[in-house]
Amino acid sequence: MLLTLSRADARSISADRRNAVRPRPARSAFAAALLACALLLSGALAARADKAWVQLFDGKTLDGWVRVGPGDYFVRDGLLICPDNSGQNLFTKQEYSDFKFKFDFKLSKQANNGVGIRAPLIGDAAYMGMECQILDDYDPRYASLEPGQYCCSLYKIVPAKRGALHHAGQWNHEEITAVGRKVKVVLNGVAVVDTDLNKVTDPHTLYDHPGMLRERGHLGFLGHEPTECEFKNIYVMDLSRPQKDNTPPPGFTALFDGKTMKGWKGLVADPPRRAVMPAAELADATQKATVEALKHWKAVNGEIVYDGKNNNLCTAKDYGDFEMMVDWKIGPHGDSGIYLRGSPQVQIWENPRGSGGLYNNEKNPCDPTVVVDNPIGQWNHYDILMVGDKVTVYFNGVLVTNHVTLENYWERSKPIYPVGQIELQHHGDALWFKNIYIRELPRQ
Repeated sequence: MLLTLSRADARSISADRRNAVRPRPARSAFAAALLACALLLSGALAARADKAWVQLFDGKTLDGWVRVGPGDYFVRDGLLICPDNSGQNLFTKQEYSDFKFKFDFKLSKQANNGVGIRAPLIGDAAYMGMECQILDDYDPRYASLEPGQYCCSLYKIVPAKRGALHHAGQWNHEEITAVGRKVKVVLNGVAVVDTDLNKVTDPHTLYDHPGMLRERGHLGFLGHEPTECEFKNIYVMDLSRPQKDNTPPPGFTALFDGKTMKGWKGLVADPPRRAVMPAAELADATQKATVEALKHWKAVNGEIVYDGKNNNLCTAKDYGDFEMMVDWKIGPHGDSGIYLRGSPQVQIWENPRGSGGLYNNEKNPCDPTVVVDNPIGQWNHYDILMVGDKVTVYFNGVLVTNHVTLENYWERSKPIYPVGQIELQHHGDALWFKNIYIRELPRQ
């Protein structure tokens, strides 16, 4: 049924509505929703701001840059110039882990330069960090180089595809993306490098380029003679993000899941004695040792916590060549270490000599090259590379042990064992470990 209202009735109803007492709107709920939207928007804007391109060169000054070495970079007509006689490196003051880095460059004939990636301010950036080569590939003087020495190659690590480079006197545009161990280089719109550094397993390359393991460092330009290079439009996008505990990076396996002690066992004797024990006897002894060990080595709030009252904690699996990451923390006067292939050890302790050395070496270096321990009670980070009998250790991002022979503590006349368990060393002190990751390397 269709109901028709007179104009008078309609006016009366309208008046009643105006005069009626209306319920107050749920302003608190509305305000909360509005605030939530604002927070989401601000968070999104902040995330976008974190990933925005940041100008590194203003065309007028070298503010924000650090000069290292002989020679000089300078500004001319809005361009960054590396002169023909310069062997100087020019680095960002800020360090980066994951990033995008883009710039334009122009080469004069025979020009030679490079981009330092995750580099320290000391040492040869091509080896202590990484170098993305910049080179006049077409000049005859460079006709007989190794593949990994041409333009945009990760110098002597990963060769670049050739042919995208413009000839001397023309501008080129380059963009480098590094996320973890994955590195991509695009030159003039062509992807010339797209690699996963975890796939680089050649021992000589690993020996020569310890900087491949660096997780962060400076960006920069690496000056080389003989001729001038020009740069402009230099920008960086910081892609760094916090890492979740006990979540391995790509290519690595977690040895500790943050919740259980799965994959760990108690210590039985030493390698020579274990080697001659009957299998059944060794299995029985291992079971008993593990029961006792796990009374003292426990998973607590995402950490392995040790009360100092048992013995070494060992991986259930043996390892040969590998890269291992581990975070550790000690209390006052604490003492521990990381056994590699069942052999002591990458040192952990409170001592003026510093941690990170191969403590039990007698003929080869035993101390770290520099002391970089964090204060007692704070977390420290190791990145340990073991290939053959050689050990390299990055400690809190600093190279402290470089390609040093690990001696056989148990049988001094023999080389280190080819395989063995990894152990967290007991010295009667409370200990904390987390973020324990391993990447096994193929034997060459």
